[in-house]
Amino acid sequence: MALLPIIVAPDPRLKIRAEPVEQVDDELRLILDDMLETMYEAPGIGLAGPQVGVLKRLIVVDVRDDGEEDGKANPYRMANPEIIDVSEEDRVHDEGCLSFPDQYAEVERPDAICVRYLDEQNVSRELRADGLLATCIQHEIDHLDGILFVDHITALKRKMILRKLTKIKKQAERELA
Repeated sequence: MALLPIIVAPDPRLKIRAEPVEQVDDELRLILDDMLETMYEAPGIGLAGPQVGVLKRLIVVDVRDDGEEDGKANPYRMANPEIIDVSEEDRVHDEGCLSFPDQYAEVERPDAICVRYLDEQNVSRELRADGLLATCIQHEIDHLDGILFVDHITALKRKMILRKLTKIKKQAERELA
């Protein structure tokens, strides 16, 4: 397994729509494992293919609570995830993103969802999720469609976050030069 470089906003690659996968094979299983390793190392609770330069409809999530079940990993590897049902109730969560380091904003999304996907064995599955897991899955699926969590907030807040990240990127480039 290998750590993958995470693309940091602003970057046009984060706005590209990912392509569906035909089937989950050994090559895609390796990518999913690398994505999980990268997500855990970051650390984060979700990661989408486009965030690591893989323009395939792949996401990984693990919202384990370190206070429950001895903090054991409970990862989901999903190919072609598709939300097939949402609750009427919404939930506001202070979201962050590995492509937006140290930036957070409140985003409102459905509190519960049902998602259909191919697992790492190429088996079609459905998962009912609520709370943080539902929020995380929705956030990662948005990435597959070129939608970022900042697209769900006001233009003013979005501009402030992107300006801050642009400044950080330019400073880092200057330090490398």
